[in-house]
Amino acid sequence: MILSDLRGYLQDKRRATLQDLVLHFHMDADALRGMLGKWISKGKVKQSAAGSACGSGGCCKCDPLLTEIYEWVD
Repeated sequence: MILSDLRGYLQDKRRATLQDLVLHFHMDADALRGMLGKWISKGKVKQSAAGSACGSGGCCKCDPLLTEIYEWVD
């Protein structure tokens, strides 16, 4: 996978959890974080606050891959 594949996926979906990206691209979460970091540094992707997906914000029972959310920024 290359950065443009990740860009296309996020542009199409608008936002995705890290788990969504892992399943779609069949890649390790850490490798995807590195690629996402490139887009974040360019201001094209932002990471949502951890814990905002479930609303509890601090129970630590959720899988971190499900609460790590990335969003494409136009």
